[in-house]
Amino acid sequence: MRYWWVNQNQTFRQEVAGGYLWSPKRNANGNRNAFYEFMREVAPGDLILSFQGTYIRKIGIAQSFAYECPKPPEFGSAGPNWEKIGWRVDVKYVDPMHEIRPADHMHSLRPHLPSRYSPLLADGRGMQSVYLTEVPPALMAALADLVGPSLRNLLNAQVMEVTTDAGQGFWEWEQHIESSLVIDDRIESTIREQLVMARRGQGRFKQNVRTIERRCRITEVDRMEHLRASHIKPWRNSDNDERLDGENGLLLTPSMDHLFDRGFISFENDGRLLISPAAHKDSLRKMGLDDSRRINVGQFSSGQKKNLEFHRDSVFLQAQKSFP
Repeated sequence: MRYWWVNQNQTFRQEVAGGYLWSPKRNANGNRNAFYEFMREVAPGDLILSFQGTYIRKIGIAQSFAYECPKPPEFGSAGPNWEKIGWRVDVKYVDPMHEIRPADHMHSLRPHLPSRYSPLLADGRGMQSVYLTEVPPALMAALADLVGPSLRNLLNAQVMEVTTDAGQGFWEWEQHIESSLVIDDRIESTIREQLVMARRGQGRFKQNVRTIERRCRITEVDRMEHLRASHIKPWRNSDNDERLDGENGLLLTPSMDHLFDRGFISFENDGRLLISPAAHKDSLRKMGLDDSRRINVGQFSSGQKKNLEFHRDSVFLQAQKSFP
């Protein structure tokens, strides 16, 4: 279990009502932002303190890993320069016993503030540049003493029950795109049908991928009835040409397709398999993927390499890198 702090001044009401966190992927200038990148490290069961209007208003329990999702329409005019597609984490919010104002308790909190990526200034004011940041265990323990049993009991539990179906926003997004395609009479009906089938890794898209791929890159299963054509640049992010492009695909078994589509695995351009630190290691082993073994799946085409760069950058749940 890890501990997080989220500053929700602009979007507190919408995120709490909807049961999620949402951030852009990048700053308005296109640069990486450490406090958005942290979204990719949240795991189900992590605890999140929600800070709004100088008070800790809610305690959140993460219900999912981060996944791509459009900017929520209920945000309205908030964040006019934010990207349209960002990171979402599903969250179950509960009320704290006491809505504390950290600025009133800095004598006990200040010694535990981290030197980097701190959620608070030394005087207890929130850091304006912070969206999501990690809370060190010592600071979380000090905050629990102030918030009361509602937080202390969650800390002592060590493992949080995940009670919701994760990724609802993800599926709603893809379904909306598919529904829009079905009624788009500017596209020939046979092409519309193939675009919909491509979402499921079948039809013309799978035929096109088969001109490049012969088997699952990871398991080496080569029976086509057991394989799915998996988009490298996800179907939801692709234009219609990319949705049918064989160089935007790999043949994978359904379990590997799931791991790849949700960002738990990816590939370097030289064929090395990447496994996200967010992936549940016991589940990987049960799927037949040994995370302790270095795996190289072979060479990719130039088109596949281009799409893999997008996957690593925008889908893969990688750990925080160093930031200036």
